[in-house]
Amino acid sequence: MITDANGIPLAFTLTGGNRNDVTQLIPLLEAVPPVRGKQGRPRRRPDVVLADRGYDHDKYRRLVWGLGVRLLIARRNTEHGSGLGTQRWVVERAFALLHHFRRLRIRWEVRDDIHEAFLSLGCALICWRRLTSADRTS
Repeated sequence: MITDANGIPLAFTLTGGNRNDVTQLIPLLEAVPPVRGKQGRPRRRPDVVLADRGYDHDKYRRLVWGLGVRLLIARRNTEHGSGLGTQRWVVERAFALLHHFRRLRIRWEVRDDIHEAFLSLGCALICWRRLTSADRTS
């Protein structure tokens, strides 16, 4: 899953449990829909991607740089304390919000298309709840 800086899910991919997460980095960045903002062409990709040490591979660093995205990843085999955890908590919070839905906490569905539909519905509900809570505070 890839989120914005506020924890709103932008895109997700569903893979088997035995797949390495870094192999899905490029398809996940390409799955982000256009984001409207300032005048001109809508942005297709984020400016910066924060990730944990599991994504530290030179091959994928080059591929992400080729997409024009800056990558902030702590290097493997270095001491902890890079400070990225203070910014990555929004992704962990998005996972925690998805785990509030019982059908997503434990995967009971055998078919992946059904589980992907529940995952899509869960992300949509997270976005809707964030929008309605923003309306109440305004």
